[in-house]
Amino acid sequence: MDVRGTVAAGFEPVRDAFLRNFEHRGERGAAVAVYRDGVKVVDLWAGTRDVDGDVPWAVDTAQVVRSATKGVAAAVPLLLHQRGQLDLDAPVGTYWPEFKAAGKERVTVRQLLAHRAGVPVLDRPLTLAEAIDPAFAQAAIAAQTPVWEPGTAHGYHAHTFSWLLSGLVHRVTGRTIGRWVAEEIARPLGLDLWIGLPADEASRVGRLGPVEELEPPDSGVLKLRPKRSVTEAYRDPDSLTRRAFGVIDPKPDENDPAYRAAELPGSAGVSTARALARFYTSTLGPVDGGPRLFAPATLTLARTEESAGPDRVLMVGTRFGLGHMLHGPASPLLGPTSFGHPGRGGSLAFADPESSIAFGYVTNGMRKTVTADPRAQALVRAVRASVDGRA
Repeated sequence: MDVRGTVAAGFEPVRDAFLRNFEHRGERGAAVAVYRDGVKVVDLWAGTRDVDGDVPWAVDTAQVVRSATKGVAAAVPLLLHQRGQLDLDAPVGTYWPEFKAAGKERVTVRQLLAHRAGVPVLDRPLTLAEAIDPAFAQAAIAAQTPVWEPGTAHGYHAHTFSWLLSGLVHRVTGRTIGRWVAEEIARPLGLDLWIGLPADEASRVGRLGPVEELEPPDSGVLKLRPKRSVTEAYRDPDSLTRRAFGVIDPKPDENDPAYRAAELPGSAGVSTARALARFYTSTLGPVDGGPRLFAPATLTLARTEESAGPDRVLMVGTRFGLGHMLHGPASPLLGPTSFGHPGRGGSLAFADPESSIAFGYVTNGMRKTVTADPRAQALVRAVRASVDGRA
């Protein structure tokens, strides 16, 4: 496998792990980038742009990153709060009056971001056309009755997070969330990252598809056998798990240009690994003369736990801050201070304030993982070894 790009001295284990992903873990096309102290120390890519093709992955190839989009989108309400435009403890209905319906009158912005609003499902799933129509989808989530008393528990809002967040941001700013990210984050930082892919960038984006799990028994990959309750939840069409992941029905084709162009901040962002890592390093400090996104108080908010314990949707213990996943057994990041978000089946991006590391990994090969893909975890372990000087 021809691995291209650069690795700084001391971070060679990341290149080795990246290569092993192709040799032993079924990788078809992928990229990984790492920043430390605002300096890029890893920038690698290899394989094919399309999971089912033979065109080489290029330096600027981007991919749909699924729920890794949530980590970028979660920065928007944090920045609005930082600017004094959004009160995290105000009811969502303060900004979005239609949301004050069906028992959601007291749902706060903080609860919405921490997956505590109780609306991970819709009584009627949406078609793709309805899901990508902001007015229709936001009206549907505003009218939805919670499936638990808001604030009393948490459960991953896999798809509904898109309309909860986009509805709130639009009413606070007057802009769509995709436009806000483009104007306030991506453009100032020079990021190849979009929530709502422009048509003139479509040729850079690879095709996603499933890949087989090929780890040999001695590969060193952590094998987590799902509990019987988790397996049953994914099989049961009436479970919150199945319903949350099936809010768009039939399941959308993520290679469909209409899906990629939709502003779905919970699932359909498009990015390079380099852009994800650069975004997260900018939350820790300035990079290449660009702006620092988060003030120290906002950085503290990003890494502060808001939800922890049994997740009513994922059926395992999860930890969330204000939209970001936090380091834990279900979603291992670099360490206790890390915050970010995985994408189901592959991608991962996060920041770790303690080590000043920012990490981004994207792939076109989708596996059956939800929060801890073996390929991403192998790369994270290599980053940890490099930081600890165990190379």
